[in-house]
Amino acid sequence: MSAGTVVRSPDGSDIVLGEVGQRVLLANSRVRVWEVALAPGECQPWHLHHNPYLVLCLDTSPCRMDWLDGSPPRHINEQVGGAIYRPVSPVHMLTNQGHSLYRNRLIELLDLGEEASGEALDVPLDTSDGWSEEPPEGVPLTTVLDTDDVRVQRLTIPPGNEHACRAGSVPLLVVELASDADVDTPPRTAVRYLHPGETHLIRNPTRTPIDTQIVELRYLHATPTKP
Repeated sequence: MSAGTVVRSPDGSDIVLGEVGQRVLLANSRVRVWEVALAPGECQPWHLHHNPYLVLCLDTSPCRMDWLDGSPPRHINEQVGGAIYRPVSPVHMLTNQGHSLYRNRLIELLDLGEEASGEALDVPLDTSDGWSEEPPEGVPLTTVLDTDDVRVQRLTIPPGNEHACRAGSVPLLVVELASDADVDTPPRTAVRYLHPGETHLIRNPTRTPIDTQIVELRYLHATPTKP
């Protein structure tokens, strides 16, 4: 069931499913990255996830997740800079019950869901796992999620500093934890996908620290190379 599909609620009324997010920030054959931003009282309409996904929290507010099948609601209070890994789940909706903005980056992992492309991964000669560059001294790095499928690390770049992150044998997603409107700098790419072996330089020309999350797509490590 995709967006636009009409489903029947327990009370017999018809419901049209919406998208899993509001705005696509990046999409390729491996991942699709959405922004979800809910003002106080606003809802993300009924929707269904066809792929496992990550939720990276940028702005937090108490939220409630309701299920179309009538199951008890789930109350959510995420931490800014945190990460949650979720499987596919029944039709549900999300409501911001707080008094501030709720905002996240929702990353669909297409290879693990119904949209698997079947494409093979070209692994370069450098077969080191994950992120092959550790940050220099004075650049804080924290692991916020560590699973067999994905690892998410939070990198803090001090004012006036920069750091090059390089993908090893698996792709990386570099996700800014601030929107372009949050900093007084030229526009930046909020999400960047790095193929194995690619490098991206993260700069911080501002007077305040900039937080970035590095997402390692570990599950792609075992994908065979094209013949």
